[in-house]
Amino acid sequence: MSKIVCVTGATSGIGRATAEIFAANGYNLIITGRRKEKLEELGEELVNKHKIDLIALNFDVRSNEAVNKAFDSLPEGWRNIDILVNNAGLAVGLGPIQEGVIDDWERMIDTNIKGLLYVSRKVLPWLVERKKGHVFNIASIAGKETYLNGNVYCATKTAVDSLSRAMRMDMVPYGIKVTNVAPGAVETEFSIVRFKGDQQRADNVYKGYEPLTGKDIADTIYYVATMPDHVCINDLIITPKAQASAGIFHKE
Repeated sequence: MSKIVCVTGATSGIGRATAEIFAANGYNLIITGRRKEKLEELGEELVNKHKIDLIALNFDVRSNEAVNKAFDSLPEGWRNIDILVNNAGLAVGLGPIQEGVIDDWERMIDTNIKGLLYVSRKVLPWLVERKKGHVFNIASIAGKETYLNGNVYCATKTAVDSLSRAMRMDMVPYGIKVTNVAPGAVETEFSIVRFKGDQQRADNVYKGYEPLTGKDIADTIYYVATMPDHVCINDLIITPKAQASAGIFHKE
């Protein structure tokens, strides 16, 4: 059986692009997501185009019960996951902390931190048992530098950054690699979700410069995943050429 890659939040953006590049290179896939129709459409497309084996798991990472139920449903051979891409995540809202919306905070904390933990807690023991594997945690430049009005989102991605370092320590005795990927501005559904469907406001985020694409990040993940076995890239910050830090851009 070909190597198995598990990608959470695979229905759009970085997750979708990551699933696509691994499928194109002959890897079998476990793709997960909340949006059942989009998940099934992607699975069908990848299977038909690349002739791979694929399992689609429809659940929300915010529910530990749903995570466990979904992964427990995998046939035995499919638990031999070689690469786990903890991609599911989101930003909701942008404003000062004293005006924060509690529901927005909880969605970000439950998805970005707890969801990553739930999936990792379920899958990592399988990697440990086999003493092999590679975990990618999709963090953000927001986990390296706090920016104005980013407060809780930045806090959640700082947690991912810290968890990646801790996970690397815990996994090193078992020969398991851990890579923290911290993208800057990537034009995906990120800003649409952050601004709750306000397309104009989302479009303004990417005006005046060329942002990264989901494919740019996926290409990087694939490159790191296919390096020699003795090489581990622990941490990556990836920005567009026009972005120097979390808040500094050169716009035309």
